[in-house]
Amino acid sequence: MVPLLSINNLSIQFKSETELHTAVNNISFEIAAGELIAIVGESGSGKSITALSVLQLLPKQSTVSGEILFHQQETVDILKLSKKKINNIRGNKIAMIFQEPMTSLNPVFTCGYQVMESLQLHKQLSKKIARQETIKLFEKVQLPDPEILVDRYPHELSGGQKQRVMIAMAMCCNPALLIADEPTTALDVTVQKKILQLIKSLQQPVLSDGQNNMGVIFISHDLDVVSDIADKILVMYKGEIVEQGNAKDILFAPKHPYTKALLACKPAAQKKGTRLKVVSDFIEQPEISSVFFTQSEPLKTFTPPSLINNSFLQIENLKVYFPIKKNIFGSATEFFKAIDDVSFTVAQGDIVGLVGESGCGKTTLGRTILQLVKQTSGKILLNGKDLSQIPSAALRNMRKDLQIVFQDPYGSLNPHINIGDAILEPLKVNGIFNNNKQRREKVIELLEKVSLDTNFITRYPHQFSGGQRQRICIARALALNPSFLIFDESVSALDVSVQAQVLNLLTDLKMEFGFTAIFISHNLSVVHYMCNRILVMYKGKIVENGDADQVYHHPKNAYTQALLKAIPGKTGISLSSK
Repeated sequence: MVPLLSINNLSIQFKSETELHTAVNNISFEIAAGELIAIVGESGSGKSITALSVLQLLPKQSTVSGEILFHQQETVDILKLSKKKINNIRGNKIAMIFQEPMTSLNPVFTCGYQVMESLQLHKQLSKKIARQETIKLFEKVQLPDPEILVDRYPHELSGGQKQRVMIAMAMCCNPALLIADEPTTALDVTVQKKILQLIKSLQQPVLSDGQNNMGVIFISHDLDVVSDIADKILVMYKGEIVEQGNAKDILFAPKHPYTKALLACKPAAQKKGTRLKVVSDFIEQPEISSVFFTQSEPLKTFTPPSLINNSFLQIENLKVYFPIKKNIFGSATEFFKAIDDVSFTVAQGDIVGLVGESGCGKTTLGRTILQLVKQTSGKILLNGKDLSQIPSAALRNMRKDLQIVFQDPYGSLNPHINIGDAILEPLKVNGIFNNNKQRREKVIELLEKVSLDTNFITRYPHQFSGGQRQRICIARALALNPSFLIFDESVSALDVSVQAQVLNLLTDLKMEFGFTAIFISHNLSVVHYMCNRILVMYKGKIVENGDADQVYHHPKNAYTQALLKAIPGKTGISLSSK
């Protein structure tokens, strides 16, 4: 049987001023019609570069060798096609869904217009018929109120809805091959599950005789994510395919140490209270997989028993309402209840997890605690002081004890300032130390604590990986030795191994600095691993509050149960190599 796409001996190199960097090294694989192949690996493994080469979307400084054979009525080598011919294939016979829908969609055009444009270009439909087809597509990808959303702009949709628009755009011309590049990264687990089910369900006949089904190349850094949908799995490491085969064989009997590492690095695969393993552990010590569950290094207790009963933060009947409708006199008549009568306490030295989907109010709650958002009513008591009643000048002085690590480290760092100055800045603003020399020494000390090379001090944010940038943000947050920290989705978009490194780092820093923290996430597995207690938020309310083990293993609320059911690979996957 002739495959849909054949990649033979593909190599991709990039030229710099001084050297030639190999991004993809002599890889080969095939995908058949109706098959879903997952390409899995960390950032920099070459998986996205491979996908981009299929549509000739690589930058000009790249050098590509090998073959990419696309088999339809006739077989063509995509690498040898002219610009005109490849344009006829892009978005028509081969479509692609990119990782970040907000940057993939044009903010000045409606979502409907952007799908209609593709239909008019490739199918020569009239504007009226293209609009009707777009509404049908929006229904097919399960968007609510498609007749309304067709005229909405990207910023008016949630992350999951924007990704559904991207899927509709990719599917509008009934492609023979769909490439999905990290389409669920950083999405809530429940939204992620729905997107995965949607992509799988859309593998439908693309030819009039109905004999051929759409092939899908699904790219991810997480083996658990693809475990329920992939027919075959390819594992890439440093530009090479180190393992490929049937999905069940890869998931339950991995052979290569790197594959075993990807399966083992997630918190769900390890016992609470043991140190997370990282990729380097498996690459440097291949034998570790056979003793993984019995010889994990135990962690020290997160919270000193002598401090656990001392209330540090008290939230009493907190409400944050945003007006959404006003009358002719300018008075609000309708409100969006972002935080709706929330109460809880955080003990000194404790780490409390705050879990929920996007829009549940968890980030607003974190920012309200720090007084970055003002509450409508209620109290926020820090060591007995109501933060909302403290004068602005006094609150400004308190801020050095209250720090936050945001989700997007790149957006948190000024691209025009090197990381040494970025960490030094809060020290200077708050008058810590007598001169910049002493402050620079503190910066070097902080870089060492977050396991970054001190020679990086003069580098800029764009010169670091996502995990390194997050370490820089953590170093900056710790610069003033705060007593209270909020981690807002600080590991959600990181590769599984980098996530493990950052979680291990936070554990070490917690023991050294003894800070109190709220750890915000949509991932219950991560929160369960990190925290002593878990709060579950839904539509602005706390629907469950309890011990981490109790909430994770024996949830009482239906919403918490739904979150747990949506976690891919919650129970972990066997590391047997038999």
